[in-house]
Amino acid sequence: MKWLAPTPLEYFATLVKAGDAMPLFEAAASLAQDDEPQLDLQALVTEIDTLAHRLKTRLPADAGALTRLRMLHHFFYTELGFSGNRNDYYAVHNSYLHEVLRTRMGIPVSLAVVWLELAHGIQLRADGVSFPGHFLVKVRLPDGYVVLDPLTGQSLSPEDIAERLEPLRQHLTDAGDDEELPLALYLQAASARDIVARMLRNLKEIHRSNRDWRRSVAVQDRLLVLEPDAWSERRDRGIALAQLGRSTQALQDLQAYVEQIPDAADIPDITRLIGELDRARRP
Repeated sequence: MKWLAPTPLEYFATLVKAGDAMPLFEAAASLAQDDEPQLDLQALVTEIDTLAHRLKTRLPADAGALTRLRMLHHFFYTELGFSGNRNDYYAVHNSYLHEVLRTRMGIPVSLAVVWLELAHGIQLRADGVSFPGHFLVKVRLPDGYVVLDPLTGQSLSPEDIAERLEPLRQHLTDAGDDEELPLALYLQAASARDIVARMLRNLKEIHRSNRDWRRSVAVQDRLLVLEPDAWSERRDRGIALAQLGRSTQALQDLQAYVEQIPDAADIPDITRLIGELDRARRP
């Protein structure tokens, strides 16, 4: 019997099935397989493990958390030269970890995934933070925690964080929501699932802006593996499938959305699209 290798989507699904134990770096790196199916994920895992080992061998055996953090900062930003890709911020390859490792450039969430893998490799208690508009990381220290911008490694004070949050709070106020949520609520640790979902939604927005419906569908397939009950994602996949002329599959997604979220504000538009697709496929 001939053994068939899993498709990139099937392999991603096996990683997702690990639940809370989902390997963040590998799952995030696997997103690039939609464009490069032959990408060697194990080679990437070995590469990041080698970098973590290089750093670990330099640490004194009794190094405290603050010393480890300082050495990671120097290693990541000065020695390895990681930084934000400010000249081509919305390029797809900023979300592909093999390219981030190659070019040493990325966006906050992709840089954070690499940084977190190294941090965990030297036993730092670090987490990603799915902050509005700009992904952050935080590290637990004996006296509390420090919040960092993964683009630069800059430590952010409570005032810095509140300032970054102000546009969102202003938007909520303008929308009639006057309740001010505590700052700590925005600094909760993000799970591996949350982080990968954020990366996928970044890619989805890039593909939507470029009207690249084929790649958009591939990203939304992964989102629905990650979040099967995300009905808005099923709707959006249906719209992308319709753009590709895949009417039968589009109808399945759009009809599921209407059935599950019958009171959604866009139901009249989606119902109209369903009617158009249904009529177009009749002989």
